[in-house]
Amino acid sequence: MVGRWTPVIFSAVLIICCNVLRSELCLSVLVLNRCSMLYVCPSFSQRCCLSKIGLLSIVEIDGILRVPVTRSPGKSFAHRSELRHAKRIVVKLGSAVVTRGDECGLALGRLASIVEQVAMLQNQGREMLIVTSGAVAFGKQRLRHEILLSQSVRQALHSGQNQLKEMSVPVLEARACAAAGQSGLMALYEAMFTQYSTCTAQILVTNLDFHDEQKRRNLSSTLLELLRMNIVPIINTNDAVVPPPVPNSDLQGVISIKDNDSLAARLAVEMKADLLIALSDVQGLYDSPPGTDDAKLIDIFYPGDQQSITFGSKSRVGIGGMEAKVSLTWYLVKAALWALQGGTSVVIANGTDPKVTGHVITDIVDGKKVGTFFSEVKPAGPTVEQQAEMARQGGRTLASLLPEQRAEIICHLADLLTEKKDDILAANKKDMDLAESSGRLSQPLLKRLSLSSAKLNSLAIGLRQISSSSRDSVGRVLRRTRVANNLELEQITVPIGVLLVIFESRPDCLPQVSALAIASGNALLLKGGKEAANTNHILHQLTQEALSIHGVRDAVQLVSTREEVEDLCRLDKMIDLIIPRGSSQLVRDIQRAAKGIPVLGHSEGICHVYIDVDASIDKAINIIRDSKCDYPAACNAMETLLVHRDLLRTPLFDQIIDMLRVEKVKIHAGPKFASYLTFSPSEVKSLRTEYGDLECCMEVVDGMQEAVDHIHKYGSAHTDVIVTENEETAEQFLQQLDSACVFWNASSRFSDGYRFGLGAEVGISTARIHARGPVGLEGLLTTKWVLRGDGQTVADFSEQGSMKYLHENIPIAQKLFSSPSYSASS
Repeated sequence: MVGRWTPVIFSAVLIICCNVLRSELCLSVLVLNRCSMLYVCPSFSQRCCLSKIGLLSIVEIDGILRVPVTRSPGKSFAHRSELRHAKRIVVKLGSAVVTRGDECGLALGRLASIVEQVAMLQNQGREMLIVTSGAVAFGKQRLRHEILLSQSVRQALHSGQNQLKEMSVPVLEARACAAAGQSGLMALYEAMFTQYSTCTAQILVTNLDFHDEQKRRNLSSTLLELLRMNIVPIINTNDAVVPPPVPNSDLQGVISIKDNDSLAARLAVEMKADLLIALSDVQGLYDSPPGTDDAKLIDIFYPGDQQSITFGSKSRVGIGGMEAKVSLTWYLVKAALWALQGGTSVVIANGTDPKVTGHVITDIVDGKKVGTFFSEVKPAGPTVEQQAEMARQGGRTLASLLPEQRAEIICHLADLLTEKKDDILAANKKDMDLAESSGRLSQPLLKRLSLSSAKLNSLAIGLRQISSSSRDSVGRVLRRTRVANNLELEQITVPIGVLLVIFESRPDCLPQVSALAIASGNALLLKGGKEAANTNHILHQLTQEALSIHGVRDAVQLVSTREEVEDLCRLDKMIDLIIPRGSSQLVRDIQRAAKGIPVLGHSEGICHVYIDVDASIDKAINIIRDSKCDYPAACNAMETLLVHRDLLRTPLFDQIIDMLRVEKVKIHAGPKFASYLTFSPSEVKSLRTEYGDLECCMEVVDGMQEAVDHIHKYGSAHTDVIVTENEETAEQFLQQLDSACVFWNASSRFSDGYRFGLGAEVGISTARIHARGPVGLEGLLTTKWVLRGDGQTVADFSEQGSMKYLHENIPIAQKLFSSPSYSASS
């Protein structure tokens, strides 16, 4: 690896200054090229206690807790998700990141947040190195201030007020600024890192004589020793002794970014770093100059792709000693590719954006989609961004088809589910065997994962129901108004656009949601759980086969790349609606992660069944059993049983308890219920619990009104039930309770799109906007307004105008809007 280094030579002088941690010091002296250096570090007893990082265990080596290396030496990570395994990380801070907008002084807020992130990663057991700029800018600020203060009082008095205002500070030479600013820059780093009990060391280098292999080995040895002692090396070029600038080059008071990039890359390779994070004032690499209309951020950059991108103008800070026509990005790319070739993964990201500065480094290490990731492994298929674009284009064509054509696609998919039943069940068996052998899935989740002939037959029946209802969905006229003579307005139904549906352990969800998307003319991105990968793959193949009969194969895409859910939720320019189907935790995570994309779903399914004093014994027993025991993992399963106080110690109550005991349902007593019993079940920890298993809470209420109040306080507005023979009580319950689904004398398990006759559902929504309850075909449509005129203008309707508004309702004819395309996104 050493032989690849180009002639950028480090000076023989390394000045190592470390901060003092409390009063315990460990002093050592190193000699490098006959130059003595003193550094101070805390004793190991001062190192903070560390816990696990994600899925990684931290081990103790030489008295220090560290992150184990999980990649092959000399080989970069292939995927972003692997970056969380990075142990040794180089963070390069470009001049634009460290300096202020006026290039005179440091951006202290940005620098503080970067220091906090680096210290946090260091204290997690990683080995952090910083390559920094900033000495010239810091020195420029200091020298300007000094020059102003050194003006004599006499000179100021004789100059006159106006002349004093017009006084200008002379242009400062960059090397002098570097000499004046270096000590202050390091002192600032020391003070900031001290706040996190983190020790630092400064290393100054120049590009004088790097051909000397001994110096190179000495530098590497010194850095390794610092890292072994859990110290953060801070490396900076020594601009005080750099050669004179090239004529007509633009230093603008900062060091050469070209040198900084190449220095960071060379250090990363020499130190066998796992990751190089290059922070600048650009978001990453774009396929065309940033700021242009069609510019798109490149998520992953592969060697050889540089021919396909256009480089923009240079950074605002300027690039010393570089040709004016060459951009900052090009030198970043060259340095990044060099480091990648040497076995170090690279991410180029923006370190100046106030929205992300406080977590940009930790987000990168967590594997999130930030900046541009350099990888040598190019995926066989399209990226998720490309899939979203393909889906949108395919969806627009799908929406333009005749309703009969969309219905034909769905019917063909239903036929394929039965024709290819053996292939589907064989793929599902592979998933089931893998899930059972791994032991990662609970029994309720295994039941969700399992498919059978009966399930496939039910799926086919449901799809044919969707096919029938799809014929009058897209393009349906909801309202027609005669605004004025020869000016008619229509409101029509159109698709929402591109849907992202994320589901867990339920492969039957894929054809259901696909059929609803096809019927409503929506494009679809599907992200299934890896536990159902084989089943999802064949079901998606069959879906695309059905779509192919009318040339819209790309309208439904299955995301099979390693994208994290949180990364998918950031595609706000490509996705119009996210629909999560899975655990309440999944839904909550997606609702938190979604940035600018609406989420349709329910965070929890805390469903109640209230047994009124006038309830039928048989109905109560059957409804409770079905609501809790039929499918306890479902979101519409009963989680809390409310019982009228007068039913305690009655035959009905005893039969309920006996039935739950036989069904092996664990009961948790609510506070009131526990107070009635001498020996009670374990008292519930929270009345807002979704158990998702054969467990439930039982609580006592004084009547229907208290039951309604309890549900409003502790429920999730999903599905709630009253069991009573008193019609007046039932109607009050149905009217007063504000939940998406409210039932009388029926199991909560009926809250389902198929059972409601919708054919299927994309999910159950507890929101109050757009769609509520089981969301079928109608919930995947929105509207647009179409106005047909004859040259009218608003001025025609003014006081001096010749026309008057009529606003007459026109009867709606039973026909679809006759536009060739209904896409809301077109």
